[in-house]
Amino acid sequence: MAKVEQEVSLLSSSKHGLLYLTANDWALVADKATRVNFRKGQTLVRRGEESNGVYLLLKGTARVQIPSQPASPEIGPGEICGEMSFLEDAVASANVIAQQDVEAYHLDRPTLENLFELFPHLASRFYRSLATNLSRRIRDMIGSRTESPAAVQKSSS
Repeated sequence: MAKVEQEVSLLSSSKHGLLYLTANDWALVADKATRVNFRKGQTLVRRGEESNGVYLLLKGTARVQIPSQPASPEIGPGEICGEMSFLEDAVASANVIAQQDVEAYHLDRPTLENLFELFPHLASRFYRSLATNLSRRIRDMIGSRTESPAAVQKSSS
């Protein structure tokens, strides 16, 4: 299997990645992404600065340092960072620091916007995936990950 196909397979199979992207979506993303490398201790995303896009981790792990949170979550292969800054077109709200050497795809804003203009269904699936990821991360932060609201409602009926 070619390296890009292996990477696309990794990204598409991640349970904390962009869940709703199709195989064709991933091929488009991989074709337009720039491969970047970070050494252990380097910053992928710096709080207070614009990240100008998103990073999709291929190898290695990174720690998300959130000022108001004592425990810093870790992200790994198949996961995304920089998405809040991308969504809001604002500065980053957290630092993301490589915990080991990291290899990632970087998709800058103009590249993503061009892809979304050409392939509106990709945009829909991309944004739905981001919304699901952000919702999961918020649930993890507040500690209510045990049951979904639908499961709680069914059990109390």
